[in-house]
Formats: sequence, structure tokens, C-alpha cells
Amino acid sequence: MKNNNITNTIKTNHTDNNGQALVLLKDIKKVFFTDDVETHAINDINLIINKGEYLSITGPSGCGKSTLLSLLGLLDTSSSGSYTLAGHDVSDLNRDERSAIRNKEIGFIFQAFNLISDLTVAENVELPLTYRSDINSEQRAKMVKSALEKVDMLHRAHHFPSQLSGGQQQRVAVARAISAKPAIILADEPTGNLDSKNAQIVMALLDQLHQEGATICMVTHDPRSAARAERMIEVFDGKIVADQRTETPTAIAV
Repeated sequence: MKNNNITNTIKTNHTDNNGQALVLLKDIKKVFFTDDVETHAINDINLIINKGEYLSITGPSGCGKSTLLSLLGLLDTSSSGSYTLAGHDVSDLNRDERSAIRNKEIGFIFQAFNLISDLTVAENVELPLTYRSDINSEQRAKMVKSALEKVDMLHRAHHFPSQLSGGQQQRVAVARAISAKPAIILADEPTGNLDSKNAQIVMALLDQLHQEGATICMVTHDPRSAARAERMIEVFDGKIVADQRTETPTAIAV
């Protein structure tokens, strides 16, 4: 009976909300080969993410959730199946094509911040924009300023990452992710390296971005963080075993 309920939940939530699908994964598989061992990291994933949705992906270590996020972020390619992003089939792009789409449409927030130590805060936020031929230097400066203001880090624009706390570094990472106004923000354990106070600050930033219309997909082990999303997906053994909407997303006051 329990498995039937899970199946029904998944079918109910895999619907396109009035043609607003931003991400569409169909029959996605990812197989890794090591010597004579074949590992199925992702098995028959079908997933729709609509514009403006905020969803969390949870599951035990090794279940495939990070692999799924890598596929969503075009950091890796699936072994089979199709992936449509913002109306474009991105399943079979080469490395350069994936990089171009990733830079324009996807913003990343990583657990380890991934800031470049010898670049200032402003330079770190600007770096992804420098690969965009459609954005000139004046536009980049405005976009960097706007992003840093949104995360309350403009006053630290000329500091280096080593001069910032962990929470401040993650706020800079959020600014970098949103500077180009991507179609979707992918967050991989965004509070994993933070204390509880800074974790709440970062999660409040994600709440704010969602309220302003951002589409957010977050991998997390933290049930409190997962509960803040309006939709929660559970992955187990490479498959989605639960997909449900939260009645009242949890927002923790800072």
C-alpha cells in the first residue's frame, strides 16, 4: 500500500503547470563504468520543474541526488533519456555548447563556496559574466553591483574571500549565482559548511529569491532546509521515490 501511495504522488506532481515547464527530464539514466563494474547512479528519472518553483532533493548519501544535480546543471551528460531546458533540447550538446548554455541559464551555489582566492568579491561575482559576449563591461559592473546589494555584500566588494567569514563567502556565492539572472538556480548543500545562524541567513536569501520569482532546485541533507521548499523530492537508489508539495513551506525568521 505504501508503494502505491508513493507512485500516485509522483504521477500527480509530474505535470506541466499551464505550459510553464522550465526543466523536463524524460527516462533519464546515468551509468558509470569502472573496470568490469557497471553502476546505475540514476535510473529512469522523469521530472518536470516549472518556472518559479522551489524544490528540494533529499535522500541518503550515494542515492544519486548529486548526480541528478550534475545532470540538471549540464556538468555531466546522461547515458540515455532526454533533457529539455527552457524549451531547448540539451541532451546531446558537446562540451562547449553545454558550457555556453550553463553560463547563461544556470546559477550554481556550492557547499564549498568555490570562490577564487586571488580574486576580490566583485571579481568573483563578475567572472562568469566575462564569458558572455552579449554583456559589455558597463553592464557587467551594474549586474555585479545589483547582485551584491541583494545579498548585502556590496560593502565587501574589494575584499578577498580569505577576509570573509564562511557565511559571507556563501552570500558572495549566491550573488555570483544570480548575477546573470539565470533561468534556474541549483544549490548543492548550500548550508553544509555553515553554522546555524549563517545557514538561516543563506536560506532566508533563497526564500527571498524564490518570492521574487526565481526557480530554485536544492540538494540538502538538512530536513529543516528541505522543508522550506514548496516541493520536496526524495531519491533512493537512483530513483525518485517521493515527490510531494509542502502545505506550508517552512520559513525560519532570521
